[in-house]
Amino acid sequence: MNRTAPLTGIGIFAVTGLALAGCAGPTNPTVEDDVTITYSNFISAGGNEKNLEAIVDAFEKENKGITVEVKTLPYADYFTALQTDLAGGTVADVFDIEFANYAAYQQSGVLAQLEGVDASVYQASLAEAYATDGTQYALPSSFSNVVLFYNSNLFDAAGLDYPTADWTWADEKAAAEKLTDVGAGVWGDYQPISYHEFYKAVAQAGGEFLKADGSLGFNSPEGIAAAEWLVSKSGTTMPTAEQGAGTPDFDSGLFADGKLAMWHSGIWMFGGLADAGITWDIAVEPGDAQHASAMFSNAVGVSAGTKHKDAATKFAEFLTSSKTTVDTRLTAGWELPPIADEAALSAYLDITPPTNRQAVFDSLDEVALAPSIGDGQAQMQDIVTEELTEAAAGRKTVEDALADAEKRIAPLLG
Repeated sequence: MNRTAPLTGIGIFAVTGLALAGCAGPTNPTVEDDVTITYSNFISAGGNEKNLEAIVDAFEKENKGITVEVKTLPYADYFTALQTDLAGGTVADVFDIEFANYAAYQQSGVLAQLEGVDASVYQASLAEAYATDGTQYALPSSFSNVVLFYNSNLFDAAGLDYPTADWTWADEKAAAEKLTDVGAGVWGDYQPISYHEFYKAVAQAGGEFLKADGSLGFNSPEGIAAAEWLVSKSGTTMPTAEQGAGTPDFDSGLFADGKLAMWHSGIWMFGGLADAGITWDIAVEPGDAQHASAMFSNAVGVSAGTKHKDAATKFAEFLTSSKTTVDTRLTAGWELPPIADEAALSAYLDITPPTNRQAVFDSLDEVALAPSIGDGQAQMQDIVTEELTEAAAGRKTVEDALADAEKRIAPLLG
């Protein structure tokens, strides 16, 4: 399997060839009766709130005496709120984290050690990603990746071939230009001008956001090419910020309304588009020097300060590996469960739309994992997005924006 970045503990798999591991289901630690635990999350925000509710209801039905109070926040607000809760000692008993921040949380001591959990029910390398020195500190809850969505009707109307896994940036640009009709409010492409798209584009250009020694590598010819790829779309084949780009749900609404031909987004959007009145499918994202698809992993941790550790751990296991969770996620198209049971996952490919779900797994052949720098992670992400936004608005050149980003991020490396 080719990889564009070291996986540092996170494993990826295809439907075939996945090593089977026993799926015994959640363990059953003894818990006190009649307790209420809290769960703070971002994973259900934006369309999966009811799916999470169904999982919680099933857990409470199976575990009489344990009540789960859920707090859901948008991803954009979640980690700021989490930091505030951690600092104030008001963090939930169970809370969402993501791989990029795991090391910082574990080192700070806010995550409880999870004794007695059955890590074998998870894909091995995903479980290991949230373990330190052989001790489990969090449980993987999902993983997902980014693909290229496309509107088949718009391609048909323009007489263009659909995107394939062989497409390059040049192919995407050529199609986007032909598909854009500003007068009709139809745009050829949408790719957020952000940190998350930039680090991946750097890898697609053959570069490195972070070098092997931990130093910054994005202010390079490859990084410049990646930044140009993103910002050059604004106002040409995709809307500008003034036209609504970057506002909440703007891109998903535009695609669902049939006004967007291609869209770089994650597989977590499948469920929300299932009933859209358009014909759509997906392909592996195009690359430049190489392909590199973004792959993300989320997890849940139990607070080191919880007064109900056993109940919280029991809920964390159910939330991440129960049959209810697996079935709910697969049916809803709500990212992918991290379990090791190949048979349980195979049904995923039979769910439509999209027809080409195999692209989800094909995208994992070459991945770009989010760079991680520890405590300065959130600041780094914000800085890159801010500087790219300046370049997209024409207030800075791409070269100046990357140079300024490098200067601002370097002190965060420690």
